[in-house]
Amino acid sequence: MKIFETKLKGCLIIEPKVFEDKRGSFFESFNTKQFNDLTNSKTNFVQDNESYSTKGVLRGLHYQTGLHAQAKLVRVIKGRVLDVAVDLRKSSKTFGEYVSVELSEANKKQLFVPRDFAHGFIVLSETAIFSYKCDNYYDKESEQGIIFSDKDLNIDWKLPKEEFLISEKDIILPTFKNAVLP
Repeated sequence: MKIFETKLKGCLIIEPKVFEDKRGSFFESFNTKQFNDLTNSKTNFVQDNESYSTKGVLRGLHYQTGLHAQAKLVRVIKGRVLDVAVDLRKSSKTFGEYVSVELSEANKKQLFVPRDFAHGFIVLSETAIFSYKCDNYYDKESEQGIIFSDKDLNIDWKLPKEEFLISEKDIILPTFKNAVLP
């Protein structure tokens, strides 16, 4: 497993070691000891989630606050997405900045999104199966978000807006300036 730090401290791109031969491929998608050793953390994932989406589905930008804040380890099982993490840590030098990375079944990359980051993704392939581990349980009362089209964040989602499929809940999220931040 290789780990690469992004410009956002603590937000990491993870590349597993993939073994391939004429039968196909094999890789270890997660190993607690190796993950914690390489990230110098004691992350304990307690919940796994999975979504199926079609091209243009944009989910996010979501996060949880307070005692229910979540770190996430995300990956794509099938298809291809543009994954985005936004630094919401007011004391951070990269507060309000984002990173984006293409995650796909082909590259098998994963993104570790620390607590106090907003997270979202858009599906670039015809369909995608997206999987993520969380280090804290979901709590509806702690759920927050930022509108995907926020002008201050200026995220390039890589698809024309006419192709976006967005939930009613995500369409009415506040701007970055008006969001309830951690």
